[in-house]
Amino acid sequence: MALMTALISGVSIYLNKFAVQALPDAVLFTTLKNTLVGLALLVTVAAAVPTAEAARRAVTGVNRRTLWPLLTLAVLGGSVPFLLFFQGLTMASAPSAALIHKSLFLWVALLAAPLLGERPGAWTIVGLGLLAAGQLLNGWPKAWGWGSGESLILLATFLWAVETIVARRVLPQVSTNVAAAARMAGGAAVMWAYRLGSGQASGALALSLDQWLWVGLTSAFLLGYVTTWYAALKRAPATLVTSVLALGAAITAGLSLVFEGKTVSGAPALGLALMIVGAAVLLWRPSRRSSGMGMPYLP
Repeated sequence: MALMTALISGVSIYLNKFAVQALPDAVLFTTLKNTLVGLALLVTVAAAVPTAEAARRAVTGVNRRTLWPLLTLAVLGGSVPFLLFFQGLTMASAPSAALIHKSLFLWVALLAAPLLGERPGAWTIVGLGLLAAGQLLNGWPKAWGWGSGESLILLATFLWAVETIVARRVLPQVSTNVAAAARMAGGAAVMWAYRLGSGQASGALALSLDQWLWVGLTSAFLLGYVTTWYAALKRAPATLVTSVLALGAAITAGLSLVFEGKTVSGAPALGLALMIVGAAVLLWRPSRRSSGMGMPYLP
């Protein structure tokens, strides 16, 4: 599931390069995608409940056991970090923003040890080190600076890391679609409230058919990303899942080579190679550790 998420992520990032050119308002673009995905997931959840009585029991169970974690997914996963991230992008350079965002797996690894009981062994540390070195070589900006934009992006990345920890805890208690629907539909509601409060809620009415097609296409990939990512988190340690996601960069680079002839050489090429090796090391080790939430993640 994590490998499938990485594949979807790599293709999605490649497509989004063209989508944001057609729809330059990044916050509106993300809000519309989250809304469509949230609605699709809500329909999926509703279709899985055969009777009104079953729906009542499901809602009662969610309220009693998992309401606050699900609301946390909506706020810390599907809304506030997006607003912080795209606000930061308007002030920070794109290379530095990308590098900060790619540090997500390191924040998750740091939080998962005390909060989830994931204790990485020597081979896991080697894999994480290779991924980190690969990220630095592949994405180190030519000009580096730190300002308000970089701080907002770092805060957004940290909130997504916290969301990952919360999701890992709540997913054993609810279905993947319920958790994903809470993240996307709840997050979209918060983002629409923000746009309404700032007087930007009418922007979607001015979109052209071509722009809506881009929204629909990228939303389909986002739906696949969220469902496979949460499905992976339900079954495997958070450190492993977020680390494997780093392979998305190699997928994007491969698509750029095939369709645009953009080659990667020198330090970036070495960085991609190190990331692939690091992910392979992490994927090679799971058979030697327990996959249960809160159980040791041993070498």
